[in-house]
Amino acid sequence: MNALIRAATICGFAAVLAVGAANAALADDLLYALKIGVLAHDVPDLWSGFQVEHDAADINIEAQFAAAWALPWGAIRPVVGGTINTRGDTSHAYIDARWQGDLPSGIFFGVGLGAAIHDGETGGAGSDPDMKWLGSRVLFHIPLEVGYHIDAHNDLSVYFEHTSNAYTQKYNEGLDRIGVRYGYRF
Repeated sequence: MNALIRAATICGFAAVLAVGAANAALADDLLYALKIGVLAHDVPDLWSGFQVEHDAADINIEAQFAAAWALPWGAIRPVVGGTINTRGDTSHAYIDARWQGDLPSGIFFGVGLGAAIHDGETGGAGSDPDMKWLGSRVLFHIPLEVGYHIDAHNDLSVYFEHTSNAYTQKYNEGLDRIGVRYGYRF
């Protein structure tokens, strides 16, 4: 399943990038932003509180769609993405509803809630003790982001994501990642 999630994520984003590059007008209508980043994997002392999986870099790729529900101080947009572990530990693909607020200074804040499907361990007999036991295949995905709009198209940000089952299952070790991302807004 690990290879399947990685392949599907890479193919999906390659298709989005190809469509965007081939037809900028279509990208403007469909996408708000594409983001890519490097995250630290299974960071201790954050929400989950401890580390089990290896120190490694994770590659995060995300598409934020143009459709938006405008709210005071921002908008909620649908988002799809994936975080791929470079050592073969837990990777996941996700879909979120993401609120982002933009300040006149160029600083922006984002928070979301969604679902992730992962290729790691769920726990119990036969599970690898060197991987987080996440309890179920489908998890809650909670992202937080703080960044700066460099210009009309380019962003830099600090991005955090937490995945867990919110204690709906026997095992719920949770997984935290944090790092930096570059975003291109259409």
